[in-house]
Amino acid sequence: VQLVESGGGLVQAGGSLRLSCAASGLAFSIHNMGWFRQPPGKEREFVAAIMWSGGTTVYADSVKGRFTISRDNAKNTVYLQMNSLNSEDTAVYYCAANPYWSAIQYYKEYNYWGQGTQVTVSS
Repeated sequence: VQLVESGGGLVQAGGSLRLSCAASGLAFSIHNMGWFRQPPGKEREFVAAIMWSGGTTVYADSVKGRFTISRDNAKNTVYLQMNSLNSEDTAVYYCAANPYWSAIQYYKEYNYWGQGTQVTVSS
C-alpha cells in the first residue's frame, strides 16, 4: 500500500493550496480517508476526513469553513482544498486510510499513512 501526498509548498497568508493524495495497492473505494497535520514541535492533529462513499465529511473546528476534503474513487485520490491560510496552518500534512468511521478523528486508528507534504504559510 502506498499513499503519496503532493501539492504542499510555501504560500502567503490568505492564500490557498490544494493537496492531493494518490493511493495504490489499497481498496480505496471502501476506505475512509483522513488528513492530519503536525505543526513544528507539536503532536499530530486531525484536520478532516471523508467517508468511503464521499457522502459524509468531518472537520476540525480550526479549519471548518476554510478547508474542504473531497475524493475521486475512480482516480484513487483524496484532496484537501485549503483556503484563507494563516501561519497556524504551517505543518507537515499527512493523508491516511481508515476502514472504521467511528474512530475517524484518532490517528492511531489509521492503518496506512503517506510520507507527508510540507505546507508553510508566511505572514
